[in-house]
Amino acid sequence: MKKIFLTICTLTVCLLSSRAETYHLSLEESIEIAKAKSYRMQRLLQDLKIAEYNLKSATSRFRTHVDLQFTLPQYTETVRQWEDSTGISFYPVKQLNYSGGLTINQPLPTDGNIFIETGLSGLDDFYSSHRSGNLSTRIGFTQPIHAFYGYNAIKSSLKSAELAYEQSSKSLKREELNLVYDVSNAYYQLLSLQKSAEIAAMDLERQTEAFEISKNKYEAGLIKEVDALQMEVDLAEAQSNYDMAILSQISSTTSFKEMLGVGLSDTITLGSELRYKAVAVDPERAVQLALENRLEIREQDIQIELQSLNIRRQRSEGMVKGNVSAYFEKTGVSLQDIGTSLPTTLKNVSGNFTERPANFGVGFTLSIPLVDWGENRALVQAAESRLKQNTLRKEEVQREIETEVRNLVAGITSNLKRLQLLEKNVRVAEKSFDITRQRFSDGDIDSQSLALERNRLNTAYTSHLRAYITYQLSLADLMRKTFHDFMSGE
Repeated sequence: MKKIFLTICTLTVCLLSSRAETYHLSLEESIEIAKAKSYRMQRLLQDLKIAEYNLKSATSRFRTHVDLQFTLPQYTETVRQWEDSTGISFYPVKQLNYSGGLTINQPLPTDGNIFIETGLSGLDDFYSSHRSGNLSTRIGFTQPIHAFYGYNAIKSSLKSAELAYEQSSKSLKREELNLVYDVSNAYYQLLSLQKSAEIAAMDLERQTEAFEISKNKYEAGLIKEVDALQMEVDLAEAQSNYDMAILSQISSTTSFKEMLGVGLSDTITLGSELRYKAVAVDPERAVQLALENRLEIREQDIQIELQSLNIRRQRSEGMVKGNVSAYFEKTGVSLQDIGTSLPTTLKNVSGNFTERPANFGVGFTLSIPLVDWGENRALVQAAESRLKQNTLRKEEVQREIETEVRNLVAGITSNLKRLQLLEKNVRVAEKSFDITRQRFSDGDIDSQSLALERNRLNTAYTSHLRAYITYQLSLADLMRKTFHDFMSGE
């Protein structure tokens, strides 16, 4: 065992000799490092960015959109088919198209839009030897009537994007709190193993001292050989316990490095003082904070809002729909021989644009569902049932949170009392062991009595360490589940 332990220690020293950095960490520093380097947090940050970009896209839909199109140029040489009462004929096509257009579209909060379209195009037909031009400008307006009493798509899209962004941000915050708890758990587990190694080292030191005393007594003929042999066995056991504690600490340190995202060759040490703050938690206030801050409740609210939008959309499918549209358009055309110069063609088009009467149109269309055999109504009722499910789930989540927080607060109170009791137990066990060790040195008791007292002291140390870890983790868990740090009051 000693050879194995020495080999492992040698390998560890070799690894540490090439370390990049050395960390002496508190819990707060460990959490900050994990937040900065955690892959989980980085993935959720990207999810938040996606939701942010989608929200920006939904907001941009309300702004003016401008598009510019060009054909520079397009030449076509093919054969087309012509069919009339006399039969089918074919004729060659040789055309050169060139055009430019500008479209300005302004969406309206009422789900309609106002637009301006203007364009200039030309066509050279080499088969008929004609050159034609066209100049047009149209101002138009469309407005779906059902957007006022049914479903407004543009506003609903914006609301959905806002809720998705809020949900992503809250998921990030919840994951951050989960990360804080996970790091706290790993930190205290590593601290527990570190303290266990220290306890094992102290036990080994005490047992080495006891072995030397028993050895001297045996050589002086004051104790039996069996007592001396028992002390040697106890020393070997203490050495083995210390070796195993060191191995467990090394393994836990590697896992902790992986969680923090630091290099495996880096060195990490933790503060060894088991300090704590006695915190009195009011269960009513803890429940109130949890119900106000827990993300699960807000997430249920978001689902309820999204489902309400879905009900409105589905219900609008069975409504009378109408659409109002209007436009005003000026057009100019020109047709001349293909040999006409381009400036002359443009001049003719512009003149015709000025002289030609304007075009306009106004329309109102209706779509009235008459018979669908209850299809849409059934879909609406299904959506309403899902909304009821979400409402019931919210109430269930609230009850679960209240029960969870009350049990946790009760556990914290119990853990604190146990920790304070075990602190006293450690002090008593230390004094008792000092007395027993002195009595063993004086020859008043045998090695078995010393071993029993040593085990009692080790048990007191270990129980106190476990109680400390449990208390600290329960406070970290309460912070995660109430969004409130009761130790700092923040």
